[in-house]
Amino acid sequence: MKKIKYCTICTVKSEKKWKLQVVLFIPQSCFPVHLIYFFLHLFMSWTMPSPSFTFTRNMESRNQSTVTEFIFTRFPQLQDGSLLYFFPLLFIYTFIIIGNLLIFSAVRLNTHLHNPMYNFISIFSFLEIWYTTATIPKMLSNLISEKKAISMTGCLLQMYFFHSLGNSEGILLTTMAIDRYVAICSPLRYHMIMTPRLCAQLSAASCIFGFLILLPEIVIISTLPFCGPNQIHQIFCDLVPVLSLACTDTSMILIEDVIHAVTIIITGLIIALSYIRIITVILRIPSAEGRQKAFSSCAGHLMVFLIFFGSVSLMYLRFSDTYPPVLDIAIALMFTVLAPFFNPIIYSLRNKDMKSAIKKLLCLQKVLTKSGG
Repeated sequence: MKKIKYCTICTVKSEKKWKLQVVLFIPQSCFPVHLIYFFLHLFMSWTMPSPSFTFTRNMESRNQSTVTEFIFTRFPQLQDGSLLYFFPLLFIYTFIIIGNLLIFSAVRLNTHLHNPMYNFISIFSFLEIWYTTATIPKMLSNLISEKKAISMTGCLLQMYFFHSLGNSEGILLTTMAIDRYVAICSPLRYHMIMTPRLCAQLSAASCIFGFLILLPEIVIISTLPFCGPNQIHQIFCDLVPVLSLACTDTSMILIEDVIHAVTIIITGLIIALSYIRIITVILRIPSAEGRQKAFSSCAGHLMVFLIFFGSVSLMYLRFSDTYPPVLDIAIALMFTVLAPFFNPIIYSLRNKDMKSAIKKLLCLQKVLTKSGG
């Protein structure tokens, strides 16, 4: 029988003066049980009325105070003019949601756009809706509330969904680069290679892998002790600011962050090398019209790639641990708000087929509205 290294205590208190305590005796190397604990913790947070959670990792640290919520320090107060930031951010968020919904609906309802390139664009737009929803609504709430706080569970969920959706988008952009590579460099074999079944498999794999790759790290973070301080010097829950508040050694998780950084670099290199080859092939096309048509089919994706990976690199591939607060906020806004804001503009305004499909969709909506009235 293996020796138990430590146990985890999960306590739930309610305003109705009842108390539920679950003691989990977990071996230090038992990752599956950590996974069970993580989902038990989330289940309690969603089902118990007005819960207040405390969890202690080591028996000897029972008497330590534990953090149940985090405070954001980068948001201005109402008296400092936070409403001046609220309304522009609300407009941008509304534009992102409506723009991506239009692109997704236009592709799904227009049979002329049922091909691999537009299929990937529609899925990317769908992911963008949830990617921005993971952070921007909480930012809007913090701008108009006195207390800029988020619960421990809310912070974990925000980190998980934000980064999982970002990972899925990064993998999907790589898939789109490969699709454009095959279309430009092997046009005669394109329909044989990029079959509807393969496109569906690649799209599903991008989303599934994006959500699975971060799960172990979030599970481990959920078991870390946080005994104060509880101030996050960022505008959303991010991995590094949250890990810096843990009262224990987080070197193993930082090693995982290095692996993620290497993954970002490799993904960016794959897309960059694909486009170097694509541009080389395009320049060899004899007619100017052929070159323009070939380049226009991949120009939108290239611009989205540059914006997405440029902002990701500024955010996570840093040569310095700390930036000045203003620069740190600017990079975070570029990563979470501005990059998603430009994507619908790029895919709709620079693409004739997409503009035509969106116009038809809007005209159809007007006709249905008039007939309904």
